[in-house]
Amino acid sequence: MKKEIKSKKVDLRPEYKHSDFPQGLVRGKYAKRLREASNVVVLRPEVAEVFPNEDAVNSALLSLIEVAQKSTRQGKQTTDAAEKRFTG
Repeated sequence: MKKEIKSKKVDLRPEYKHSDFPQGLVRGKYAKRLREASNVVVLRPEVAEVFPNEDAVNSALLSLIEVAQKSTRQGKQTTDAAEKRFTG
């Protein structure tokens, strides 16, 4: 089979005219804005295999956040106690 050669011609629906777009047609015009405002995350295939759905991902991340916060708080408390012993 031969590959189809794509032309650079823009196919518009019959109800549209080129004059409806005075600045011209721009591909990806809103891509940057969407990327900045979107909260969609694309997982690597190997990560996606481990998590079957959105709830599994959220649960794992929330657990990780909880562990990180606990370890940070404990480390800070230990540091504060040590500082009091040496200064006080």
